[in-house]
Formats: sequence, structure tokens, C-alpha cells
Amino acid sequence: MPSEPNDLRPYSALDEVDRAILTELAADGRLPNNALAERVGVAPSTCLTRTRALREGGAIRGFHAEVDPAALGLPLQALVSVRLTAHERAAVDAFRARSVRLPGVVSVFHVAGAEDYVLHVRAASGDALRDFVLDHLAVDPVVQHTQTSLIFEQARGMG
Repeated sequence: MPSEPNDLRPYSALDEVDRAILTELAADGRLPNNALAERVGVAPSTCLTRTRALREGGAIRGFHAEVDPAALGLPLQALVSVRLTAHERAAVDAFRARSVRLPGVVSVFHVAGAEDYVLHVRAASGDALRDFVLDHLAVDPVVQHTQTSLIFEQARGMG
């Protein structure tokens, strides 16, 4: 059973090869097993076994295609900061559970600081983004305040 995303204890047993596999797959999730094995310096059968174990153990959460949002009809992206009115665990957990299922939400970040959450959202237009905030966040009784920042450009980092 995979661990919680922020629980680092199960990963303390990962060795140099496991970490090299993770690094290579983070850079290119489509890397064929033979090429991956060559890059990390192990036999293809060993690489496949280790990659499966990393997936089953939760270190590899999944594989995805990075698609241009405009190709999906969602060219507008924003970061919506959310401050909650209540901070007891039940309210926080319930907000997180709801927010990840909202239409257009790409990622939900629980953050430290003046705001509690930052939602990465994609929308078809400025009107659709406004409607998202009004229809899903402003009406939520646990949401005290929102602030929307438009994303002009996104560049993927190496980490």
C-alpha cells in the first residue's frame, strides 16, 4: 500500500539505483526500460523489477502525458489562493477532498503562510475562470477569501 505523499520514512530504504531510476523517469517518463537500465547501470530485468517495486511502493505515483492546455480548449491558467475560515482537520480535509474534484483543477497545494491552499486551475476563458471562483469557491462556507493570479507562461523545471 502506498504511503501518504509527504511521508518520507518508507523511502529511506531506497538505494542509489532506485533514486537514479526515479530521477531518470522524472525527466522522461516514456523512457524505455532498456534505455533506463543502461542509464542507471543495471540489467534490464533488474531495472524492470525495481521500477515495478517503486510503483507498487508509491514512489512512482503514475505516468502522464503533458498536454498543451490550449489543445484541450483550456488556454487560460491561473493560481487561485484560498484562505479558509476554519482550520480544524475535518474542515481542511473536506476542502481538499472537494477541491481536487472541481472542474478545471490541475493541482491542489496545501501551503504555509497567509493562504491555506493554492489551486492550479485551467479554464476556457476569463469568464469561465470567474464563474469557477464564484460557483465553486466563493459559495463554499469554509472559504474566507480567494485571490486569483493569471499564469502568463509556464516553464517546467528539472526537479
